[in-house]
Amino acid sequence: MRSITKEFPGVKALDSVNLDLYGGEFHALVGENGAGKSTLMKILSGVYPYGVYEGEFAIDGDLQQFHSISEAKRAGIAIIFQELSLVKELSVGENIFLGREPSRFGVIDRNELYHRSAALLRDLNMEIDPTSEVGNLGIGQQQLVEIAKALAQEAKILVLDEPTAALTDAEVKTLFDILERLKARGVGMIYISHKLEEVFRMSDRITVLRDGNAVGTYPTSELDKDRVIALMVGREVGDIFPEVTHQFGEVVFEVNNLTVFDPDHPDKKIVDNLSFSVRKGEVLGIAGLMGAGRSESLMAMFGAWRGSYSGDILVDGRRVHINSPKSAIASGIGFVTEDRKRFGLILDQTIQDNSTLACLEKVSGRFVTHRSREKAAAKKAMEKLKVKANSPMTVTGTLSGGNQQKVVLGKWLLTKPKVLFLDEPTRGIDVGAKQEIYSEINSLAEDELAIVMISSELPEVLGLSDRVIVLHEGRKTGEFTRKEAKPEAVMAAATGQTADREFVSGL
Repeated sequence: MRSITKEFPGVKALDSVNLDLYGGEFHALVGENGAGKSTLMKILSGVYPYGVYEGEFAIDGDLQQFHSISEAKRAGIAIIFQELSLVKELSVGENIFLGREPSRFGVIDRNELYHRSAALLRDLNMEIDPTSEVGNLGIGQQQLVEIAKALAQEAKILVLDEPTAALTDAEVKTLFDILERLKARGVGMIYISHKLEEVFRMSDRITVLRDGNAVGTYPTSELDKDRVIALMVGREVGDIFPEVTHQFGEVVFEVNNLTVFDPDHPDKKIVDNLSFSVRKGEVLGIAGLMGAGRSESLMAMFGAWRGSYSGDILVDGRRVHINSPKSAIASGIGFVTEDRKRFGLILDQTIQDNSTLACLEKVSGRFVTHRSREKAAAKKAMEKLKVKANSPMTVTGTLSGGNQQKVVLGKWLLTKPKVLFLDEPTRGIDVGAKQEIYSEINSLAEDELAIVMISSELPEVLGLSDRVIVLHEGRKTGEFTRKEAKPEAVMAAATGQTADREFVSGL
């Protein structure tokens, strides 16, 4: 891949990135969330067709111009995303040959389908019955079926995006044994993972992406974990986030021993025994990599998690029972969710309707809607957050991403929360809107609001937070004051390394 450049509105996701891969090579692709890893692989696999990006790439010396995923598959490229693409109601064999079923006289030959599936699974040492329904398998076995499905296409290049995120240690070992055999057969593999121990265990070379740029490609033997972390996060944050000193009050929100369970696998813990507190006027950042359990913890504490959870939640020192968003709002909790279009807004409704959605009784009355008071409240929120729109009656879906995010934030501020959860508060908005959101967060803290913030952008966490806790695979692995929260220390804790004070003070 040569000089690959991909732009989205207001964002250059990839900037002249180069990447090469040899047959039989295990090539790791690492970087922070948003560095451009998945975008690059979507170009390689035909998800983004030729013409929507700049640059070129070749396979075995032949230039490729894929217009679809199917064209990439025919060229020998298979990609396994973290979110599996299996049809759970079909059998293992039916999934493996989905869309390519063997047939006789126009009718699917199921005997041949299961015979070939069994041979493929046996060749990979997978002890899975090809007639089993995929929905009855564990996540680890489903992941292996996804790999078998890719290999049934006789892939020359296999891309794996966070393949071990949901696997047990035993399942990870099985997966790596399979990948070693594929490597010996000459299959080239690109492996995306935040788990650096896996990267160093398997890879021959490592390419590091940062902010859409390829920092460099290195033989794995020339690097160590600390060096890779430094390459991933090597940015100055002081210019973007000026030093702000917040005055803290008493503890206003506290959670003890929070454990969140997977709704599809009730015995599996997504968050394990998490405890923290946040004070008035404090911004508490929660850092961690994808799958660490950050969003799930906030969803549970807001009563919006569809699975079960346990633990104690206290607001102003009093234990509260939260079993729904309504009870969370009544307890003084606001929540700017990660996906504003799905969970934060009704896009075909006006700014006014969206702004008062969570506090209609407060601003309008319990039994009768007072439109004038509702309009006044929405207009006040618009003015405070500088929402660019003609009036509160503007349809929200016509606004830019940054202005939509301001409407979401304004909606929760109208509830007058005691603690505000912010999950990816600047995702998908331009630089100017980001700066305005940053300024508002600092202003809210100065007004003594307690804030708990998640961001996949490490500089954002470090630049805005007074204190940072770090999660790794559902457990808290580090806690840092603003002064202690150096990029290398936080990233080390996020990848499961011990975040001890000697390491922090030595930076």
